Parts: sequence; C-alpha cells; structure tokens
Amino acid sequence: MKIHHLTVEEALKSLHTTARGLASGEAARRLAEFGPNRVERVRGERRIARFLKGFTHFLALILWIAAALAFFAEFQDPGHGMAILGVAILGVILINGLFSFWQEHRAEQALEALTRLLPHQVKVMRGGSLATLPAVELVPGDIVLLEGGDDVPADCRVIEAYAVRVNNATITGESVPLPRDALPSETEDILHSRNILLAGTSLVSGEAKVAVFATGMRTEFGKIAHLTQTAGVSLSPLQQEIIRLSRVIAAIAAALGVLFYFIGYSLGLSFWASLIFAIGIIVANVPEGLLPTVTLALAMASQRMARRNVLIRHLPSVETLGCTTVICTDKTGTLTQNRMEVKRIFLGNEFHDPGDSTSLATTHSRFFEAALHCHNLNTGPGGTEVLLGDPMEVALVRLARNALPGAAVFPRTDEIPFDSERRRLSTRHRSPAGDVFYTKGALESVLPLCDRAQLGAEVEPLQPETARIFQSAQETMAEQGLRVLALAYRSLPPDVSQEHLEEQLILVGLVGFRDPPRPEVPVAIRQCHEAGIKVIMVTGDHPQTAVAIAREIGLVLASHAAVITGEQLRRLSEAELQLALDAPEIIFARVGADQKLRIVRALKQKGETVAATGDGVNDAPALKHADIGIAMGVSGTDVARESAHMVLMDDNFASIVAAIEEGRAVYDNMRKFLTYILTHNVAELVPYLAFALFRIPLPLTVIQILAVDLGTDVLPALALGAELPEPEVMQRPPRSPKERLLSWPLLARAYLWLGLLEAAAAMAAFFFVLRAAGWNYGETLADNNPVYLQATTACLSAIIVMQVVNIFLCRSERSSTFTRGLFLNRMILLGIAVEIALILLIDYTPWGNRLFGTAPIALDVWLYVVPFAFAMLLFEELRKTLVRRL
Repeated sequence: MKIHHLTVEEALKSLHTTARGLASGEAARRLAEFGPNRVERVRGERRIARFLKGFTHFLALILWIAAALAFFAEFQDPGHGMAILGVAILGVILINGLFSFWQEHRAEQALEALTRLLPHQVKVMRGGSLATLPAVELVPGDIVLLEGGDDVPADCRVIEAYAVRVNNATITGESVPLPRDALPSETEDILHSRNILLAGTSLVSGEAKVAVFATGMRTEFGKIAHLTQTAGVSLSPLQQEIIRLSRVIAAIAAALGVLFYFIGYSLGLSFWASLIFAIGIIVANVPEGLLPTVTLALAMASQRMARRNVLIRHLPSVETLGCTTVICTDKTGTLTQNRMEVKRIFLGNEFHDPGDSTSLATTHSRFFEAALHCHNLNTGPGGTEVLLGDPMEVALVRLARNALPGAAVFPRTDEIPFDSERRRLSTRHRSPAGDVFYTKGALESVLPLCDRAQLGAEVEPLQPETARIFQSAQETMAEQGLRVLALAYRSLPPDVSQEHLEEQLILVGLVGFRDPPRPEVPVAIRQCHEAGIKVIMVTGDHPQTAVAIAREIGLVLASHAAVITGEQLRRLSEAELQLALDAPEIIFARVGADQKLRIVRALKQKGETVAATGDGVNDAPALKHADIGIAMGVSGTDVARESAHMVLMDDNFASIVAAIEEGRAVYDNMRKFLTYILTHNVAELVPYLAFALFRIPLPLTVIQILAVDLGTDVLPALALGAELPEPEVMQRPPRSPKERLLSWPLLARAYLWLGLLEAAAAMAAFFFVLRAAGWNYGETLADNNPVYLQATTACLSAIIVMQVVNIFLCRSERSSTFTRGLFLNRMILLGIAVEIALILLIDYTPWGNRLFGTAPIALDVWLYVVPFAFAMLLFEELRKTLVRRL
C-alpha cells in the first residue's frame, strides 16, 4: 500500500521510525544511502561544447568557408582586398558566436532557482530531542515540526495536525489552501491526498508533525525539476528558417561560383584566374551582414518589448511569438489575480452583491459578526493591519469590516479547529452580553447543526422548505464556479458543555468566493481570437471553477465546451488526446505538471506552434518544452521564470497580445530587410557577369562589395528591422509553418525586379565615367588607373543611391511608399544619413580611397544617377498598385 493509504502507526512502521525521530547514527547512515535533500544537477552538455555551437551552425559554416576562400584568393593573387574581407567575416563569426554563448545559461539558472525555493533550516526530532538542522540533511524517516508560514522541505506524511492548511499552488496549481490531517486517505493520487505535504509548498496556517518519506530528486518537486532539466530544447521557427535560408543562399552562391568558373575558363582565363573569379562570385552572393542584422534586429525588438513589460530571455523567441497558433495558459495567477474575493452573498432569501454589505448590516448583523470573528488569521509584524492566512478568511474579514466599521472584536476563549472530516471551523468568544459561538464551513456540514435560520429580519425554525432554499442557493453559486461557505451562530448558555457547543445553531447566510479574473484578460482573449490564436486553459483547479472563469473572460462561448480532467487525461491514448485537441473550445482541469507537458507535446505533434504560460513550479517543464514559454514576473516562481523564454514583468495576460503583435512585426520586418539586402546582391553580381561575358574591366571590386555588405547597408537594414507593426497585423491568422522567410515572390521581387533596376543604374554609372574619359570597348585598364578607379567608384556610389530609395520601397510589400509616415521610424533617417556619410568618406577621403580602391567623382556623376532612382520609385509604385488591384 502507498504511504498515504496507511494509518499513522503503519506509516511510521513502514519508514522504520517512531514519533521520537531517528537516532543520530541511523540518520547519518540514511544520509549516506539516500543522499542530500537537494535537487541534483542533471549532467548536461559541456560548456566548451555549448561555446563551439555558436561557431559551427550552418550559416556560420558558410561564413567560415567564405573567409577561407577569401584568404586563399589573397594568397594566390594579393592586393585585391580579399584578406580584409576574410578578417571582416571572421569578426562577424566571432561576435555572433560570443553572443550565442551568452544566451546559454538558462538551465543552470533554473536549477539554482529550484534550490533557492526550498527552505534552508528545519526543526527535526532526533533521538527524542528537538534540533534545528539544514534542510539538506533531512532523510526518509525524519520527524519534522512545521507551523503556519513554513515551507515544506520534503515530501512528508502528516502524523499530527492542528488546523493545518497548505498552499499547493506551486505544485498542483490549486488556488485555495487545502486542509490536511493525519487520517488515512482513500485518494489514489498522492498529489491530492489529505495527509501529504509536498516539498516546495507552504503551510498557510496550523501546526503539524510530519514524517519525511521522500527527499531530493525522489520528491514530487524533484521529479518536476528533472522534467525541467531534461526537457529538450527545440529549434524555434526562426532558427529553422535561418538554416533553410542559409542552405538556399549557399546553394545559389556555390552554383553561381561553379558556373562562372567554367564560363571564365571557357573564355580563356587561366585556372587560377578562373578560380579567383569564381571565389569573387561566391563571396558576392554570401550576405555576410545577414547574421548580425538578424541578431541585432531581434535584440532591438526585445528592447521594444521590454518597454511593454515583456522580458525576452531567448532572442529567437521574439519571432516565434508571431507564429504562435495556440496558447496553453494556467488559470491561477495568470488569467486570475490569485486572491479570493467575495462575489455573492445570500441573505434574507435573496442574493446580494458584496458592495451592499453596509446597507445589509442592520438587518443581518449576526452574519457579519460571524465573518468578523470565525477565522484563524494573524496580523502582520508589529500588529499591523495586514492579514495573514487563508485568503477566503481574509476576504470575509474585510467584508465584515466594511459592513461593521469600528465594530468591537470579542476575545476568543475556545476553538474547534477545521479539518477535512468536519469541513467547518467553530470559535467561542466572550461578548458583553455573554458567550457567543460562531461556525463557518460547507453547507452540508453546517446545516445539520442548525435548528433555526434567519431569512428575513426575524429568526424562524429551520423547516425542510427553508433548508431547501439554502441548498438551492448553494447550488446556484456552485454552478457559477463559486466556493460557498455557510455561516451560523448561537448565544451560549452559561452551563453548556464542550460536546454540545455545535448544536442549536442559527443559520444566517451563505457567502460565495472566487479568484477574480484580471480585468484586462477578456479584451486580450478576444484579440487572440481575432488573430486566429486558440487559447486553452490548463489548470489544477476544479472543472466547475475553471469553466465559470472561462465563460466570464470569453474563453468559452459555446454552451458545451469540452472539459477534460486529469483523471480522464490519464486514460487517453496519444491519438485520442490529439483528436480531443481538435475541439474549438477545450479546458483541462485537475491536471499535474507531467500532464501539462503531455498536452504541450501533443499540440506540437499536431503541428501547432505552442506558447505556454504559467507561474508555478508545476508549469516549468511545460514552459521549457513549449515553442515559447511565458512566465509571470511578479507572482511567478524563480523556477518558472528561469525555465521560460520570456517573462511578463507585470503579470498581465494582455502583454502577451502586445508581444505577439511585435513578434509578427519582426517576421514582416525580416522579409523587408531580406528584400533590401538581396537587392544589392544582384547589383554586386551583375558587374561580375558583365566582366566575364563581355570582357570589360571589372566594374566593382570585392572590397567594394564588402563596403556595402558590412558597411553602408548595415544600419539601414537594421532600421527596417525596427519598423512598427502594420495596422492589420493582428487581424490576420498566424503564418503557416510552410510559409518561408525567403519565398519565391520575395526572391523574384529582389532579384528579378528591384535588383535588376539597381544593377542597371550601377552599370550605367560605370560606363558613364568610362565614356566621358574616352574609353572604348575592348580597351584594358590597370587597377590603379585613375579613370578605372573613378568608374568603380561611380558603380559603388550608384548602388548606394539606389539603396537609399530602396529602403523606402521595402517598408511594405503592397502599400504605397507614401502611406508610411516618413518620421514614424526615425532610425531609417539616421541609417540614410550614416549611409551617405560613409559613401562620401569612401569616395572623398585619402584613407577611404586607399582602403576601398576608389577615387573622387564629379557632381555630374551623382546627377546622372538620380533619374534612375526616381525611375525605380515610379516602377515599384506601379507594381504595388497592380498587386493591390488584383
């Protein structure tokens, strides 16, 4: 039999211990056998391996190859700036590798957070004497003393209890403190057993003597820790797209390099000359600035989210938010406020709002007196007005204080404590008029003790019809998801005996409690629905409570939503669970941590992009396994925060909607700066094609390509990454996983439209300078010839001018350039200013001329390029107009 099924004597015997505790020698022996009471570290990937990962992913490998080719080309044919290109590419690899490594501490931090959550010192019986020991030294069989406010250090079997209530929210997700006693339990699930205290939970009130039966990783807490540490880290959609993008770019670059090697060789170039030419083609088609641009764009997006109270812990998660299709959200503390409030009062045969308490106090003063006196709350340090204890009792006392301001509190002289069998609490008080006895508890527990009731202003005998009125009211409130308590009292005669206290009570009313939803949640839920995002409640709370909250916040609109309990979930096969998840509205209630993880896995198997929210230890494994885990920053545990990809700093579910909007904007912005970057790739490639096919001087050198890729275009590309979300971004469904970042329409627009227009302008500027200097077709020019230097400078400068216009064209694929406010994104203006400043430095300063192989060009060259820029703007506006009309 399991330990919670045993009696106290049988439980102690099974642990080979007694109520006096273990002898010191036996405790030391068990410590050596079972190990310390702490969360052990699961050996993960070595730090050096994590470090090297940042330098060996696919895009990094492409850059390594590009750098190696650049150095090889420099070795074979020095003086063309290939060594500078190689060094620059190595710098890109180094910066991104170090940045990736900096992100790799989440697992270790989660482990430290788990350790901090457990108490450090506990009171233990050893050999019949009370000792204070470090919690890490606890062993199975130890007898521990706990009181209200203590954290539970290990999984324990209660052997003595006095008015014990435990907060299990961090493990099971239940929002209401639960009673615990020493009686055997018939419940199969140990998490909900009446005589078990779980490591990581805390006592709200009462005193208990408990026997430790599981420590360290053998506790339920430890099992959750193990799930958290071992949950695999999957690639985000963005990372998968970057890998695919890298492969496509690598294939294109390699294919073009091989093609033009043979073209060059067939045209009579030597083997080495053809190889150097092919290397130039490959390097020209590898966007060296893509990786830092993506990384910095994500970092900027995370900063914008931080201003909206969303902390991003893992940069690719920024974009993952944008393609989220399902949010699995906890109820307690996430959709609700994690506190209890009085929602309804049943007095005088009518339901009342708690706001009416002042007007009701005259007729129903006894109800509010019972609420004021019948509790086990404590005040804060130094006797402050802060109430500590059961949240329902706190809500009741506040209600009574509001109804009876300044009312005297009668001293307590006796108490019959609450336990799970009695399901009620009774207290005796000395008033000026004599002793008064108050009782509160479940109606089915209090009603049999009453012989009278107050329905109106007068007290009348409790008839069966009257009892049915109260029972009907209780059922009505329960259907609304409220937790219902009955309140009763009696004036005690002087000679009443202890065993007859709970008799002849007067039933005065019912009160219904709820954990209220956050006020901003209904709007956030509606916005999720409008954005095509399915929201699923996954909670450890009662199904009736979960459904009531779901209806209140608009999560459930149908009359019969699918509700699956933890027990039902255990009986479902993987296929059955996936089919159940097809329901348009579904709620999971009474589920454990492993089951939340199972739900997330099932959704991912269905091809969903899953975001999971939560704040407790019980949420950590699911948070880590989800495509994006979202933890609460204020009410959340350290474990949840460190296991999540992002943290809501204000615990506001509505912040998720803002974050999703930003995530969708990030994806759109990546497409914008990809179009911007790939456009100039064509303008860089066409000069090489012309050089090979038409035997003209090379219009653009490799070092000048580097000036564009890692110089002038970096800040404007980043500015596109900082674009604000477009107005309709949250009115469309999440993007399909099959939708590619680098799509054929994007490639066509960049390579076959904008890129060709830009290349035409660049080649035209190159020939404009050559023709003005009297060059004729077929003439060769030395690399240091001033005319040739001016011509390549004109080609480079034309690309920059066209890119200045292109940045405005890339702000939207469909909308007119003139519909996006010029000053909405001031970073674009800054990027253009820097871009112009850099090209002027490259063209007109001695060090710029020396480093990039340029020479000053005349004003008429710039004027010659301007009409091409206006033509590019006109043609793209015509294309957008046609697209909008189709």
